Amino acid sequence: MSIDTISRPSLHNHERQLASNDWQHGQVELQCVEKWQETHDVFSYRFQGIEPVKFQFKPGQFLTFNMDIDGKKTYRSYTISSSPSRPYSIVVTVKCIEGGRVSNYLAESLNVGDTINASGPDGVFNLVDIKADKYLFLSAGSGITPMFSMSRWLTDTQVGADIAFLNCAKSPEDMIFRTELDTIRFNNSAFNLSYILESGAERLPQGLSWGEGRIDAEQLNRLVEDYKQRTIFVCGPEPFMKGVESLLESLNFDMSRYHYESFGTELSRNDEMVITDVDNTATGFMLRIGDNSRAMGQGETLLEGIEAEGLPIIAACRAGVCGACKCKVIEGETESSSEMTLTQDEIAQGYVLACSTKLKSDVLLQL
Repeated sequence: MSIDTISRPSLHNHERQLASNDWQHGQVELQCVEKWQETHDVFSYRFQGIEPVKFQFKPGQFLTFNMDIDGKKTYRSYTISSSPSRPYSIVVTVKCIEGGRVSNYLAESLNVGDTINASGPDGVFNLVDIKADKYLFLSAGSGITPMFSMSRWLTDTQVGADIAFLNCAKSPEDMIFRTELDTIRFNNSAFNLSYILESGAERLPQGLSWGEGRIDAEQLNRLVEDYKQRTIFVCGPEPFMKGVESLLESLNFDMSRYHYESFGTELSRNDEMVITDVDNTATGFMLRIGDNSRAMGQGETLLEGIEAEGLPIIAACRAGVCGACKCKVIEGETESSSEMTLTQDEIAQGYVLACSTKLKSDVLLQL
């Protein structure tokens, strides 16, 4: 699919760009300098700093946008799809979800020249924290974005990087980064690109390796014969993730070399109302944060208690994946359903993910 550039304004002065400082972590004000449509429901946005910066991040990490939508402060995390080997701008690629509050707002309202605040980069699903020599990138849907960043980085910085890239999509029209991946394949003989499509695979150009339907043992063995010798990175919708994990376990893959990331499904406007629809029967436990105290309801998470008190906290994924809502338990007992982005040292110090943690006693919390 050809990429349609919506607008391309002049960039910042070249001398200012070359002299700009590194941005490695923290808050940054961004300006959208380019916006284009990847597929019928996927948009990419290129940003530069209001004050010119060179973006330093680990391939696979994400940004968290800080927005006001309909008068409500909203945070959402998106993987960076560009590579730190091209540091003078940063690209985020977003798939529109039916009823999705943020993805549709960005598609309809964020245009060239607009500014947005962001924080980051964050995420342990990256090529620096995970060491490998031979790679297998397995992706589906917008889960392709960290894999594309990783592929760009590897092929920009290594000659002959050994990458197998297997992308799953609904149809040829839903293949994100199709042209760019073809270019990488053309320039790197060690880049093994293949696709599994639910339908329409016969319409792919000659020379591409492909399968049809869903990923299974036969397709994996045929398209990536040496997959057991590779370190596997997986990203995509939750059903896809669970299916791949079960498949690899059944094939006796060494799961210490299996790494994954999923941001789950974006909440719609209706879904957001359900978040607060919990059993507010008192647990008898109190949540204390500074001078604030709140009696917690049955089933309420720390995040819901914090938000009910009107205290500032970033909650981007609300699914225990992004790590944005990390906070520290000073006193008391809690139980967590996810510790995905926390290190063992952080866990030992009492850090938890607020969206995935409930009280088992009175708790004193530090944001």
